[in-house]
Amino acid sequence: MSPSDPVSTPLPPLSAVWQDYLKVVWSAREWSDRPVTTKMLATRLGVGASTVSETVRRLADAGLLTHEPYGAVELTERGRAHALVMVRRHRLVETFLVEVLGYGWDEVHDEAEVLEHAVSDLFVERLAARLGHPVRDPHGDPIPAPDGTIEVPDAHPLWDVAPGEYAVARISDEDPGLLRYLDQVGLVLDAPVRLVERRTVAGVVSVRVGVGQVDLGEVAASAIWVVRA
Repeated sequence: MSPSDPVSTPLPPLSAVWQDYLKVVWSAREWSDRPVTTKMLATRLGVGASTVSETVRRLADAGLLTHEPYGAVELTERGRAHALVMVRRHRLVETFLVEVLGYGWDEVHDEAEVLEHAVSDLFVERLAARLGHPVRDPHGDPIPAPDGTIEVPDAHPLWDVAPGEYAVARISDEDPGLLRYLDQVGLVLDAPVRLVERRTVAGVVSVRVGVGQVDLGEVAASAIWVVRA
């Protein structure tokens, strides 16, 4: 992904609902090239299609989104700036919960979803300083800088790469149960892994991690993003 244009002035406050919509639209495209549709937003946000359509219309009227009928939903420059503010808040809060309060990486997403709307910009920057200005969250997702720039690793899903030596760069936080399992078998951030074999017909990849070997299905292997070792 290309870095966002720097945000030079404070952004006006938005409602928590609008913040969530903008963050979800941005996050849906962070690791995927699939277009964002109102149906996708309804699924991710857990609301009805009519509610999504009306909110997207209002966000478009406010100059934060663009949406042609039956087309993709996209962020405007202003919408992207607001989205990255919320992504930064969310990922810093997750990092704080893990590194300071001892949460597991499978526990923090829902907590951060609530707290990100309750903290001030000053609190967020004090949090970043307290944490040493981290560049990624506990799942490997990059944390945007205060000016909106973001550095994304050249990572690919484990399911899509050729056999060889890699390191874990990012793991999707969508499934807490999967996070707990991967933690148990040693598939954590920066872990060196060797993709031994992909059995496409069976929908399984074999991965050597540490001293053991693990077989992963396509869903699990697609949730793990790796970089060349």
